[in-house]
Amino acid sequence: MATNSYRVNEKQSTRGSIFSRLENMVRIDAAFAHGLPVKFLPHILFVTAIGIFYIGNNHYAEKNIRKIDRLKDQVEDLRADYTTLKADYMYASKQSEVAKNVKKFGITESLQPPEKIVIEK
Repeated sequence: MATNSYRVNEKQSTRGSIFSRLENMVRIDAAFAHGLPVKFLPHILFVTAIGIFYIGNNHYAEKNIRKIDRLKDQVEDLRADYTTLKADYMYASKQSEVAKNVKKFGITESLQPPEKIVIEK
């Protein structure tokens, strides 16, 4: 029976990953050879603060966009309800519909036109 062995692919081993190539190009460990460079600390803190502000601002904007979309949907629903109720009210307030609805109370429509009452002084 043959023994298992591990075979190294030459193409992968010579090429390396993106991070190993980046590490070889930048050489960050050379900057920390003599300790922490304190002279860069204000710049690093400033860039970090700007980054945190940028991320927070992005989250705030996304939250507002979601809120605006939700309110647009609610306004559209309310507008549809308003239009439906207005159409129902306009139909129910027609003279023929009012006459039909009050007929069950025994009230009938007058066939004579209204008369003007004039009071002499």
